[in-house]
Amino acid sequence: MATVTVVDLTHPNCSEYDICLEKRMRTFFANTENGSQDTIFITVFQDNSTGTDRFLRNCIRETCVGLHNSQQVLCESSLCASLYSFKQAIDKKEIADVKIITSTHGREVFQVYQELLFTSAYTFEYMIVFDNLSCPLGDPTITCTQIAEVKREVNTFLQHLPAVKGEISTLRSPLISDYFAHGFTTRIGGISYINTLSSLNLFCNPRRKDSRAVVSENLRRLGQQAGFQPHQFNLIKVFYHEENCNHANDVWVMGKPAPDSYDGMVTNQAGVVIAAPGADCMPLLFTDPVAKVIGVAHAGWKGTLMGIAMAIVNAMVSEFGSRPENIVCVIGPSVGPCCFTLEQNSATEFYAIHPDCVRHMESPTPYVDIRLATRVLLERGGLKQEHIENIQIPNETSSTLCTSCQPELFFSHVRDGVNFGTQIGYVWIKEESNQ
Repeated sequence: MATVTVVDLTHPNCSEYDICLEKRMRTFFANTENGSQDTIFITVFQDNSTGTDRFLRNCIRETCVGLHNSQQVLCESSLCASLYSFKQAIDKKEIADVKIITSTHGREVFQVYQELLFTSAYTFEYMIVFDNLSCPLGDPTITCTQIAEVKREVNTFLQHLPAVKGEISTLRSPLISDYFAHGFTTRIGGISYINTLSSLNLFCNPRRKDSRAVVSENLRRLGQQAGFQPHQFNLIKVFYHEENCNHANDVWVMGKPAPDSYDGMVTNQAGVVIAAPGADCMPLLFTDPVAKVIGVAHAGWKGTLMGIAMAIVNAMVSEFGSRPENIVCVIGPSVGPCCFTLEQNSATEFYAIHPDCVRHMESPTPYVDIRLATRVLLERGGLKQEHIENIQIPNETSSTLCTSCQPELFFSHVRDGVNFGTQIGYVWIKEESNQ
């Protein structure tokens, strides 16, 4: 398995920087085996006031000649910028094992960046070899103030990155009253650059390669466009085990103690944004303009069979006095019956809901229409037929919207495999001053 090595030569605010850099380089060479095949990345401190960027790059490259045939000097405007460039480079080569040669203090600093810019899809090994080099700065412990400065540095850096694929584009339904704000995101307008996550990925799974900070920046940009602040945002807490999520029908009534995980939320609080993820699974938005109540659900095929859609309706009725005939449900982007198959024993359960939910029932893996099944179950539960809608792309009359079939617009687990991105459906009750 390929491994990359990062040599930490960053040493800001040192009065003997050149001397310390030379000591670190000598120590690195002494601990490096000739003929090592690891790709080497060297991070150095850029001093714009003295123009040392080009000098350092050239000097270090000349020093490394003969040591290794693949090395790159990272001398960006900040350590965050250098590590972001480093992550892009190893992601391009699909390398996830990283060895960092540094000091004890350097490890503490790098681990803060690691938490913000990487996930557990990467493995990090720290080799402490730069201690006891008689540096005037010593080897101080990182402080809470320095950690906060790193977080601000990362946030500022990400905020200045250009969007990877155009401007944010969301889908809206005319069925939902103007008393509410809502939308379904597409994959366009974020900063995520990995192909299957590009670009407006809105969920951070630690086993995928989009970091928490990147997803937070995507959310900030969405909020800026849609009209909410990140602190108002509440995403369904689906329980993930390894690569898959466990779908269920638990619903959190906001204001009550939250379950450990839940596939649905309901509330009557104004200004609270609630959202459901989806990448083939259905993000469902529920609104009641009479009782002024909203709900969201994340409905996969298992959740559909377990009744997550009607669990939202029942919570709106029992907790806030909604009447089913007043509730509107919009079914967000999801995989269509053109691409989604199940084993025959599971497909049989959808056939029992309605025969039209399954195509080629005689096949070992029939095609299943989870959207139709949801509609049938909601109508049986008292929602009016005209109050249920499959979200559509504007100016398109086709009813075949499918996340798997439309890679330019949507993420898809079925199409992209385990390292897939996530779009969301979101809704909130507008504050009275904004209605």
